[in-house]
Amino acid sequence: MPAFVPDLPVILAFALAAFVLAVTPGPDMALFISRTMNWGRSHGFATVLGATTGIAVHTMLVAFGISVLIVTAPAAFWALKIVGALYLIWLAIQAIRDGGGLLVPRAAGKRPSWGQSYLTGLGINLTNPKVALFFVTFLPQFVSASDPAASSKLMFLGLEFVIVSLPVVIAIVLFAEWLTRTLKENAWVGKALNWSFAAVFMAFAATILLAEGRK
Repeated sequence: MPAFVPDLPVILAFALAAFVLAVTPGPDMALFISRTMNWGRSHGFATVLGATTGIAVHTMLVAFGISVLIVTAPAAFWALKIVGALYLIWLAIQAIRDGGGLLVPRAAGKRPSWGQSYLTGLGINLTNPKVALFFVTFLPQFVSASDPAASSKLMFLGLEFVIVSLPVVIAIVLFAEWLTRTLKENAWVGKALNWSFAAVFMAFAATILLAEGRK
């Protein structure tokens, strides 16, 4: 077995942990549903691709030890929390005002490009300090610090995380598309969902501000 591939029990244990995290509600999941219901499946997948790119970045940072510096430096971590919270607040405002939420009339807001949806997914992932904390505190538990192939194994596990979580997020996007077709004739339901998702983004923003750096 190549040196960069962890032992099979480690691969299986991490796959289970990755699946649990993937199905746990978070701002990424809320954004996937929001973009899909408002702008269609292609924009849902674009945000998924952006968030997946963010996971790859987090994995690389952990593998090279940069995320540890961010999370253990109070000023840097506080700045990351502020940026992440402000980003979620902006998404909440967009959900109810600019057509960036759910079933508002599409003419009410300018239709984003796929690139903008991709960057939105990337941004919400990179500015979420809880994601950084997860990768810094959890991912290394599956690799020995004395292992000469530790960095390459971390990158392998990051790729495994993407592979395990992709079917989950794809199913979320497809469900959101089906839900849109089901509710498209109910304008009042759409408005209620818009406000609900705005509240979800605001709640996640508050949660991020309460996140603590690793002591």
